[in-house]
Amino acid sequence: MMTETDQSQNLLQTARNQFNNAADFLGLEPGLRKVMLTCKRELTVNFPVQMDNGSVEVYTGYRFQHNVARGPAKGGIRYHAQLTPEDLRALAMLMTWKCAVADIPYGGAKGGVVVDPKKLSQRELENLTRRYATEISLLIGPDTDIPAPDINTDAQTMAWIMDTYSMQKGYSVTAVVTGKPINIGGAEGRSEATARGVQYVIREACREKDINLEGARIAVQGFGNVGATIARLLMGDGARVVAISNTNGGIYNPEGLDLKNVTIYNQEHHTLAGFPNADKITNQELLGLDCDILIPAAYENQLTGANAAQVKARIIAEAANGPTNTEADRIFQDKGIFVLPDILANAGGVTVSYFEWVQDLQSFFWNEAETNRRLNTVMSKAFSEVHNIAQERKVDMRTAAYILAVGRVAEASLTRGIYP
Repeated sequence: MMTETDQSQNLLQTARNQFNNAADFLGLEPGLRKVMLTCKRELTVNFPVQMDNGSVEVYTGYRFQHNVARGPAKGGIRYHAQLTPEDLRALAMLMTWKCAVADIPYGGAKGGVVVDPKKLSQRELENLTRRYATEISLLIGPDTDIPAPDINTDAQTMAWIMDTYSMQKGYSVTAVVTGKPINIGGAEGRSEATARGVQYVIREACREKDINLEGARIAVQGFGNVGATIARLLMGDGARVVAISNTNGGIYNPEGLDLKNVTIYNQEHHTLAGFPNADKITNQELLGLDCDILIPAAYENQLTGANAAQVKARIIAEAANGPTNTEADRIFQDKGIFVLPDILANAGGVTVSYFEWVQDLQSFFWNEAETNRRLNTVMSKAFSEVHNIAQERKVDMRTAAYILAVGRVAEASLTRGIYP
């Protein structure tokens, strides 16, 4: 059985393999490859937090910046008990390529704290967040590194970080983070942005593959904010959601699930198990269901050489970061499955984060319709550019996305040169 350490190293190795594959196509020289494979900065902090009972605990936090050749670093902050530096190196690298695919002027970063937030009270969580924000204030800032929510963090977490940073500066700095509540500089449409981005590229993919989205069978692994929102949005397009799952397993009905009732049931019971008129399935069983579109929207390393052959979907849209490893990619290519890679498919979140940052800097805000219109433009353009490369070079969509992204970052790095 694969351990947490094995998974972290596997994620990092997969990210490096994907980069090297694109670098081979682009003919990048060894020195530039070394630069682009290495995190520019890695900050580790160990800090005390006073608990509700008066005791003191020491937590470890990180903030890693992969590459800033194209602009300030950008990436989420996650709270997770098994968080590792290897995770962050891989995820920061993925953020660099994601920003480049969407052609927004950011580099990649990632950060977090090794903690199970479910074991903390709200007060303890705020104390931890504010102290962590103070420790990483060496790196973050509206012109240098702009965090955002990730696993187990949310708009409230970003509000605490923004407030802490602003107290140190002596004035409000709303642009230091994105994914904030709207009443303190957040962008309308940000909470649904990742899911909408996935929806937009799925629409483009269905047009290319001559799949009628109306009536298409959808399976979604992960029923958090992103997965649940994708399911709802695609149902609005007429698709049929036949399966969904969370960490405790999932449910399946080939005729389609009543998503509204599923959501209510999940909120009331904190589980999908026992939902009426649906079969109980595991997360692994969901991946092999007979469906048109499979959406992994949970964790990394879900699709591997061990289960890829069982996948029956015609399209895989990676709403999660790094859900597919290199061996699974080869199997999908042999089977003719059209994979929408993470650095393209889930770039909607960072794109609207960029919109939020721009609005904060200008103190001029858009409505949700304007945000969604601009997001659709960015995602459609990114899909078209990646698809054109895939056709011209006769490669899969992931390789094409990496060729586009790595090429843009390499060009920026070469233009800037090496200092001194």
